[in-house]
Amino acid sequence: MTDPPPITYTPQFQPPTWQDNVDLVWLEAPNGFNAQFKSLRKELDVLSGVVKQLSNQITGISQTLNQAQQLASKEIDIAMNYSSVAVVAWGPNRLDIFGIGMDSQMYHQSWAPGWSGWEALGGVFHSPPAVVAWGPNRLDLFGLGTDNQIYHKTWNGSRWLPSLTDWDILGGVFRAQPCVVSWGANRLDVFAIGKDYQMYHKAWNGTQWLPSLTDWDAFGGVLHGPSSATSWGTNRLNIVALGRDNQMYHKAWNGTQWSGWEALGGIFQSPPSVATCANGRLDVFGLSTGNQVYHKTWNGNQWLPSLTDWESIGGVFHSPISVTSRGPNRLDIFALGTGSQPYHKAWDGSQWFPSLTGWQALGPAILSPISVASWGANRLDIFGLGTDYQMWHKAWDGTQWSNWDPRGGIFQSL
Repeated sequence: MTDPPPITYTPQFQPPTWQDNVDLVWLEAPNGFNAQFKSLRKELDVLSGVVKQLSNQITGISQTLNQAQQLASKEIDIAMNYSSVAVVAWGPNRLDIFGIGMDSQMYHQSWAPGWSGWEALGGVFHSPPAVVAWGPNRLDLFGLGTDNQIYHKTWNGSRWLPSLTDWDILGGVFRAQPCVVSWGANRLDVFAIGKDYQMYHKAWNGTQWLPSLTDWDAFGGVLHGPSSATSWGTNRLNIVALGRDNQMYHKAWNGTQWSGWEALGGIFQSPPSVATCANGRLDVFGLSTGNQVYHKTWNGNQWLPSLTDWESIGGVFHSPISVTSRGPNRLDIFALGTGSQPYHKAWDGSQWFPSLTGWQALGPAILSPISVASWGANRLDIFGLGTDYQMWHKAWDGTQWSNWDPRGGIFQSL
């Protein structure tokens, strides 16, 4: 029997040699490997912090861009979610209504009394119309063209000028439809928000456009969406607009000069509506981010309830507010609520009807925000586009509301 082969074991650890000792000395030296590694590690930690800061900045920029995109989208919604119908009354028992057809032309129908048919007025528009009457049998009509210039035509009592289907070009480059107001015979003031978010103004003095046919005066501000303007007397103008911070802002002409922009507070998601029901009186309305209607008043001396506070008058709505005055100390306001049903509320000079926060439902769904006009005390005529894109009409005769009356046509809900 032979002996088994011997088992050998080679240790994994080898005692250091002289050369190894030299290497260990270098590793631990002040400028050796370990010291250089620690320095590199510190630099990597600093670089990691810089990368983290850059990452946070990129995240912040991304969030800012997203907010800007949301704001831009919101501005488009605000600008376009405005009444697709324009109506004006230049005298008792007279109405003129306007809308943008599916072919983007402007169309017109009148009550004289008795309804006319729809007449095509030409043009190519991508915003709702704006119209004003500065006297009997006189109309001035405005629209935003697809080139973002403002166009104008006039009814002089017997015919449209420059012609039935032609329009005068008033120039400018704008974001949303214009608003127009008249404080006297043969006087017009037009306002619109430019691409740079400033307010711009142009006036007709009876013989010419100022500052010129195609130029505009810059009024400053940082605004978006359509504005609203009114006049309570000769040589007096008040305009209200929504700032990009979603506050309301006010500017006034006192006959000799313009005021600056005055911040009125609030947080709103719709264009403003302003009306006057007495000399020296303004009533401003807007839809809050909570979908309620808020109101404030200028009583000739001060804003009520205060410069920056607002009064809630209730409701749950998803459209801009429409307002008119049918006599001294009378206001009637309209908005679209749940299911796009139109609602109404009235001020009689001392209180709101049906109550401070209550509203009167006016019937079936309407696709576009309500437009309203009054041609006399105790008379209201309201218009909107139905779900069939026809024009629909309803009237208050002083004692009751009529049924909704289809006025025909097929229109865009802009």
